[in-house]
Amino acid sequence: MNTIFTIADKQLQLDRLPLGQSNRSLQAWDAADELLLQQALPLLAQRPDLKVVVMHDLFGALSCALGNYPHSQQNDSVLSQQATVYNRQQNGLSADSVSFLDSVTALPANLDLVLLKVPNNHGYLRYMLQQLSQVVRPDTMIIAAAKAKDIHKNLLAIFEQELGPTQASLAQKKCRTIHCTPRGEARAFTYPIQWPLPEQQFTLVNHANVFAKEQLDIGARFLLEHLPVVEEGAVVADLGCGNGVLGLALLKQQPAAKVIFTDDSYMAVASARASVELNIPELMTQAEFRTDDCLASQADQSLDYVICNPPFHQQQAVTEHIAWQMFNDAKRCLKAGGKLRIVANRHLPYYEKMTVLLGGCRHIASNNKFVILESTKRK
Repeated sequence: MNTIFTIADKQLQLDRLPLGQSNRSLQAWDAADELLLQQALPLLAQRPDLKVVVMHDLFGALSCALGNYPHSQQNDSVLSQQATVYNRQQNGLSADSVSFLDSVTALPANLDLVLLKVPNNHGYLRYMLQQLSQVVRPDTMIIAAAKAKDIHKNLLAIFEQELGPTQASLAQKKCRTIHCTPRGEARAFTYPIQWPLPEQQFTLVNHANVFAKEQLDIGARFLLEHLPVVEEGAVVADLGCGNGVLGLALLKQQPAAKVIFTDDSYMAVASARASVELNIPELMTQAEFRTDDCLASQADQSLDYVICNPPFHQQQAVTEHIAWQMFNDAKRCLKAGGKLRIVANRHLPYYEKMTVLLGGCRHIASNNKFVILESTKRK
């Protein structure tokens, strides 16, 4: 893995988090970061007082390259913020020059410069641009970047609709930049949205960057059909909770349980909170909502059950390390005799992993696409 990022005669040590990933070809920046910085750094050298926000800076490459120029960084991921802190520390950069914003918090007003890494999720992009429309001026410089193959007529139309006239550059290193001139008009927010789940008699709330945001994903639907029966007083973690539908169903099934809704995404946890509050407001005291890197902040041997629908990708990179981290965290946090129940694509080798890690694995159900597995922690 290449960890030395060279930009503007400066060398930075940058790592992806979590550390120690098996896919050594992945790195913490790409050519889109380089293109943004090639335009931003000369501007800041001339005008270091510019009010800057950096959006969707996944591992802190942009923040580190900006060095000690004051700026805000907005992300939807706890891990992205942690990566920025880690990478800034290992490059000796001041903690005082960057302020962190989550994705559901309003942006600072009167911005001078916006650097935006375009996310794959166009609903999330639209929401980001709607956030910007509330706070930018017609003279605010907005520079975005992405892979050239991802910049097309429909994407540019989103910039035009939400902010103003937009142009894209020619490709360099298979990436392009986008320059947008704001009209100075605040746009209405499209998200969060609500949609019904009749079979559970729920109305779910989804923010823009939540997986399967306009319908229930088929893996979660299958797990809903095979949820465990939990006892009174049980402490359950809905790990990678998304909009919270699994934990919501468990809480409705057993109102005397405590359910912890946890996810790396601020928008996911906000969605879960809103879904519980909308459907069973009387049980809000039985629910806890937490943005976290898996179960990092959960005490050892404190859970009776963990349920999850583990992802097998990090941003655009296919990887199993998140699932492995979820399983290891579940092992640490489960009480002796506690259970981990998951839904996963049939082709993934989770049965073997859970067997080795937790001392056995039981097949609960399967269909032509998914399998539901459960392990009990050794006593």
